[in-house]
Amino acid sequence: MSNARYTAEFKAEAVKQVTERGHGVVEVAKRLGISDKSLYVWLKKSQQQSPSAAKDEVLALKTELSRMKAELKRTTEERDILKKAAAYFARVSE
Repeated sequence: MSNARYTAEFKAEAVKQVTERGHGVVEVAKRLGISDKSLYVWLKKSQQQSPSAAKDEVLALKTELSRMKAELKRTTEERDILKKAAAYFARVSE
């Protein structure tokens, strides 16, 4: 058996090919010249580390949602003010 060491970047890219690009584990392993067992181990480790990354992503999405809701509220208020102003000036010009 080979006792090769792979960099974290190499492992991450191999996992990404399976998870994000939809390639098969055996196909990616053959293409990269690694054992499919190693790739399965890397995938498992990646999935175990994902919950913290998922929490960060959820928090970022919640923050973005809050920001967008506030912006929508402000924009809606501005629109309502402009509607009232347009109605007022339409009445005045008659």
